[in-house]
Amino acid sequence: MSATSHTAATPVALPTYADVEAAARRIEGHAHRTPVLTSRTVDELFGAQVFFKCENFQRMGAFKFRGAFNALSRFTPEQRRFGVVAFSSGNHAQAIALSARILGMPSTIVMPKDAPAAKIAATRGYGGQIVLYDRYTEDRLQIGRDLAEKHGLTLIPPFDHPDVLTGQGTAAKELFDEVGALDAVFTPLGGGGLLSGTALSTRALSPKAKLYGVEPEAGNDGQQSFRSGTIVTIDTPRTIADGAQTPHLGDITFALIRQHVDDVLTATDAELVDAMGFFASRMKMLVEPTGCLGFAAAKAMKDQLKGQRVGIVISGGNVDMARFCELVGAAAAA
Repeated sequence: MSATSHTAATPVALPTYADVEAAARRIEGHAHRTPVLTSRTVDELFGAQVFFKCENFQRMGAFKFRGAFNALSRFTPEQRRFGVVAFSSGNHAQAIALSARILGMPSTIVMPKDAPAAKIAATRGYGGQIVLYDRYTEDRLQIGRDLAEKHGLTLIPPFDHPDVLTGQGTAAKELFDEVGALDAVFTPLGGGGLLSGTALSTRALSPKAKLYGVEPEAGNDGQQSFRSGTIVTIDTPRTIADGAQTPHLGDITFALIRQHVDDVLTATDAELVDAMGFFASRMKMLVEPTGCLGFAAAKAMKDQLKGQRVGIVISGGNVDMARFCELVGAAAAA
């Protein structure tokens, strides 16, 4: 896998926890306050208290609704008239399309041809006009920019945007509001919107907590970036965690991650499948592969977490049932 690196541009002013609080006020009454669940089996396995923030029960099935609605709610009347364009493998796509429908504006979504069929169908169902591309040979950002320029649309990226990432940070805010300070927090990592937003809430509400981002082993650009101090770009990773198939972090998200995160860990596809099976069989809930990243990494280091209070963000539950059965069924039969 080839990799390149560059030094992130330094934003004039990074978002703060006050921006997360403002986002929470904007999305109140629109986003679900998702449940925090526990499992006696997990607590016994870890020898710890483990709290799962279940964003798989969020509107459109993932945390992405928080950031999308926060960003679109700040549009001017002119921006709303022309509409929004976004690019996404699925969850940001659905979040933008649903938020745009609620706010009465058109949406255009650039999605990879191989995105899960359920995510494409859901995005269309929310009213999004879909433009398909090849994620391995075409540049989704350039496609989005071209559409924005041609049609007067406002481009809202999936992670490297202050309103998006502060909206995502409201999930962790709710977690701390409900269970109090934690010793460790594990959060999935793709482009860094969820992790950087979680970082703002963690440092404000549980400053002593160890904060870990978790990405697929096949796509560890975030880990390389975090440890080298520069943004590393890799080829689009081939992993079942389609929500984390990002080739690099954003400038804003990287700056916040470097400042507030303790480490970036990885999980294998096999570990994600194992976690999917556990959530379905023992906790009776459907979690997509990307949503399992935090639990997979925490489980791998459970001996270091004994006696602690641990928070794990489950980022989403949007997975084709046929694909779920294929993955989990094959693992069970092995």
